[in-house]
Amino acid sequence: MTYYSVLAVTPTRDDWVPGYIGPANRLVAKHGGQYLARTASHEQLEGEASEAALRIVIQWPSAEAAKAFMSDPEYLPHLEARTAGSNSQHFLVEGKDDLAP
Repeated sequence: MTYYSVLAVTPTRDDWVPGYIGPANRLVAKHGGQYLARTASHEQLEGEASEAALRIVIQWPSAEAAKAFMSDPEYLPHLEARTAGSNSQHFLVEGKDDLAP
């Protein structure tokens, strides 16, 4: 089953960004993930304002792959840098339609 990581990230400082992008790209691919969107070009169409500098969507082959990425020892220092240097929310969404007839 396909899963998607959906992130909202607003850096509070930029010093972590240059050292983050390359390793994150490599480790996402290592765990079978694929970036579908990484952009500052987004518009909220509904709901209470939820500001974020970046919206990121990653497709995963499984929930286990996404979780393996997040717990990969190589990724942990980069995760810590991102979370210390940004306001971030990360949701893992199963690629299914629970409301389909």
